[in-house]
Amino acid sequence: MKYINANTILPDALIEELQEYVQAGYIYIPAKDEQHKSWGELSGYRKELYERNEIIIKKYKNGVSIEELAEEYYLSVYAIRKIIYQK
Repeated sequence: MKYINANTILPDALIEELQEYVQAGYIYIPAKDEQHKSWGELSGYRKELYERNEIIIKKYKNGVSIEELAEEYYLSVYAIRKIIYQK
């Protein structure tokens, strides 16, 4: 998230009103509910993890051991078990 100087986007009257509450600080303005994106949606990381996990499950069903999967994907045995047994 990058910071934007309020002077460049907000009208003077609104800046003066905001200064009644905060001066020289940071304010987080959340997205509207209908515009909110879930974790990983914008970057595509959620989809990437889903696809990786599907491959892990498929390999496990084809006989690859949990220990081998943990080593291959640099994850703990516990993490691999969580992925496999989530479905």
